[in-house]
Amino acid sequence: MSDLGGLLHAGLDVCRVGIDGREGLIGGLFLTGLVGSLTHCSGMCGPFVLAQVAARLEAIPLSRLSEARRLAGAALVPYHLGRGATYGLLGAAAAGFSGILGGGTSFRMLGAGLLSLAALLLLALTIPAFKGLAGGGESAWGARVGRLAAPLFSTPFGLRGFALGVMLGFIPCGLLYAALAAAAAGGNPVAGGFGMLAFWAGTVPMLVAVAAVGHAAVGRWRSVMAHLAPGLLIVNAGVLGFMAWQLVNAP
Repeated sequence: MSDLGGLLHAGLDVCRVGIDGREGLIGGLFLTGLVGSLTHCSGMCGPFVLAQVAARLEAIPLSRLSEARRLAGAALVPYHLGRGATYGLLGAAAAGFSGILGGGTSFRMLGAGLLSLAALLLLALTIPAFKGLAGGGESAWGARVGRLAAPLFSTPFGLRGFALGVMLGFIPCGLLYAALAAAAAGGNPVAGGFGMLAFWAGTVPMLVAVAAVGHAAVGRWRSVMAHLAPGLLIVNAGVLGFMAWQLVNAP
């Protein structure tokens, strides 16, 4: 038991060291996920969650579902945990790789470049002419992932739901690219992993709302938020840009 406690304590120390000084980056990634989900994730990933809800209703008729069970089903916990696992691993890998490439003092310039790239990608999402950047799901890679995941939609429960989330976490999109670029600027796997988990956590509430009440019910509120989201994304891009400036001008 004491050995387990020692391992847990050591693990917490590693996490603490990894995120120390990067709290602003992690918080910014949470905001990116939260704001981006208002207009982008609900449109791109909404059909995925609605398809899972439809499959659940086929397995258990609505008349037999209590309100609590209906809401629990809309939460799609295995699916979202699968997405979180993919995002966390991608963030850890991206940050670890950038740390190896940068190394020592040169990492400051690499980190600044990655944060600047993330800021530019967020800005691109606010410009109608560049919104195609966010439609990566229509790419050949996105189509391939979709075909592989298709059989899991029939019974998206338990481990199958988790596997579905893991696979669909690889669907490419501009918002994900921006988050990964920012997470990579963390410079170590712990910071990158936690950064992408924060981004994932920000995307969950809107997708749960879509699954619970559907696109039609969310539509009016979403149209109002669509006017606010670009401004919030611009502010978020500005914060990332300021962090890049700080890295460049650090003593």
